[in-house]
Amino acid sequence: MRLEEIAVSELILNKDGSVYHLALKAEHIADTVILTGDPKRVSQVSKHFDSVDVKISNREFTTHTGTFKGKRISVMSTGIGTDNIDIAINELDAALNIDPHTRQPREKLRQINLVRIGTSGALQADIPVGAFVISEFGLGFDGLLYYYDYQPTQEEKELSNRINAHLLLPPLLCKPYVSEGDTPLMNQIGYDMVRGITATASGFYGPQGRRLRLALSDDGINERLNSFSWKDHRIANFEMETSALYGLGKLLGHKCATVCVIIANRMRKEYMEDYTPAVDSLIRTVLERV
Repeated sequence: MRLEEIAVSELILNKDGSVYHLALKAEHIADTVILTGDPKRVSQVSKHFDSVDVKISNREFTTHTGTFKGKRISVMSTGIGTDNIDIAINELDAALNIDPHTRQPREKLRQINLVRIGTSGALQADIPVGAFVISEFGLGFDGLLYYYDYQPTQEEKELSNRINAHLLLPPLLCKPYVSEGDTPLMNQIGYDMVRGITATASGFYGPQGRRLRLALSDDGINERLNSFSWKDHRIANFEMETSALYGLGKLLGHKCATVCVIIANRMRKEYMEDYTPAVDSLIRTVLERV
């Protein structure tokens, strides 16, 4: 039975058939895609490739695809925040799995690995600056997944309920949700790394408890995030993309993992001034393990 084609207003394509913001087609995308927030970090990853055959850039989205030790790998920048992840993951999947001519899902869908490499602030005093943290779950303060028909697993639901009961957030703030990464992929990449829940904030300042000139509606959130513990789960770090990556990736049938290098410890008020070598070490580690 022929499905109804996706309207031009809903899936916007460029004149060459590439997806609107990313400017990518299916043939540009490898089965493993490394995601970075910063467009400049794309070349920091691809400099390790043996060869690069695709270089495409549009807005904050830059993509390089090449080979590393005989394996084809893509690296793509997403920009900062879950709103950008919404664009990046939906359009990556559309480029792979929606025929640009018929504007319908392809009969055979491609599943890919999505591995985010990022920087992050630790929420636990015992996680040192320079450590690598792999995110078992994303704790989303952004509300993005509430716009989709996302049905959490029993573990995600239980963990979300426990965290929300512990945090007791002001009623005007969005209720956090929990999304889980792909366990086999996380084990493959992060078997010797620090593990924990990653809090995904909707901003860098107030949403992460930073106070400059503006008062906060709740200035004790970080301390309550730090003190949460249930079974072997604790909240390890803060960043701005993982909850949406895990939720959207799983909904679309892809495998996701996030690994961050800790460049600040929020509990100990420490910051790594030059974190480029630490990021480069993490990049080499991930490339060897994917």
